[in-house]
Amino acid sequence: MQPYIIEKPHLTKNFSDKFLLIESGKGSYVYDKGGKEYLDFGSGIAVNSLGYGREDLAKAAYDQMKKLIHVSNLYTTGPTVELAERLVKTGDFTAVHFGNSGSEANEAALKYARLYGKNKKGPESVGFVSFSNGFHGRTMGSLSVTATEKYKAPFSPLLSDCVILPYNDPESLKTIKYPQNVAGIIVEVIQGEGGLVSLSKEMISALNSYCEKYDIILIADEVQTGVGRTGSFFASLEAGLHADIITLAKPLAGGLPLSATLIPAKVNDLLHPGDHGTTFGGGPVTSVVAMSVLDIIQAPGFLQDVQDKGLYLDNELNKSLKELGLRGEILGKGLLKGLKIPSIEPEKIGQLLNSCQDQGLLVLRSGQNVIRMAPPLTISEKELQKGVSILFKVIKEIL
Repeated sequence: MQPYIIEKPHLTKNFSDKFLLIESGKGSYVYDKGGKEYLDFGSGIAVNSLGYGREDLAKAAYDQMKKLIHVSNLYTTGPTVELAERLVKTGDFTAVHFGNSGSEANEAALKYARLYGKNKKGPESVGFVSFSNGFHGRTMGSLSVTATEKYKAPFSPLLSDCVILPYNDPESLKTIKYPQNVAGIIVEVIQGEGGLVSLSKEMISALNSYCEKYDIILIADEVQTGVGRTGSFFASLEAGLHADIITLAKPLAGGLPLSATLIPAKVNDLLHPGDHGTTFGGGPVTSVVAMSVLDIIQAPGFLQDVQDKGLYLDNELNKSLKELGLRGEILGKGLLKGLKIPSIEPEKIGQLLNSCQDQGLLVLRSGQNVIRMAPPLTISEKELQKGVSILFKVIKEIL
């Protein structure tokens, strides 16, 4: 059965002019309009971390929608307050700003960092530092600290006072001429869009020391790694990064739009009504579903199971590489994995993804030549094995 493809729908051209039309999902699988089944190793780009067609999440949303769907930010609701209380307990946080997407979460983090810098260090402390191959969003602020030039060029000029340094190069911090003018440093512990490279222990130590020395707000972008994806609730805390602010989004509400910017008291104490806002962020429906997600993710044994599945996936990938006599590198952690095979040129990755789709497997790209896998955290070992089998069948065909 061929994939059900539609062409030139009335959607903006900044996506594509050709789409696979997905109709439904169940567990680790999605189904297109023609009925073709796909094992999803992408989870909507790390969003549907608990899989598809869950009756528990649907019931939570339905029950709340019957009571109350939305109130303005002049008021609040019980689910919003309860979710905030649960999230601030995950680290040294005092408050959370809710939004709708990772870009919004990072935009808020940048604003809060600049507010802190100007109040604590003076009006010149407005700059930001980010890193090569990093991706932090599409809004003007988050795009300004994103490294990919092709995303930025059509919309320049962006924010000034933004410096992009080499990732995993502690010495590069010494090249910052006026560290006292840096308000915030934003970094991914694992670069989701930049090749699944992990932050080194040396870089983590350097960032911790540098930000403490110059009173810089350190922002951990956990939009893709947070809420259990790597086998811990926060990848940054597990790695030893002393982030002042952590941003979350993708899997937080099980597929519904919700983001969270977690901030400490030293930032929250500077805020006044009207400094920032949201219309839909943290609404009662998404908050209720997010609490159901947290119930599952934080249940005893769940994160250990993610770690175990990550190791199983490593073993399956290594075994398949060995069987084909291929040299390759496995990147990432938990169930955020990358596979880099030097003999597969970057221009062949698109062909590989399309061939996998034809064979009933959805996988992603990261960077130029890394195959990215972010399956549902609830995926079974049998499904992981099946996905790896399809992947390497396609790899064998294109080599």
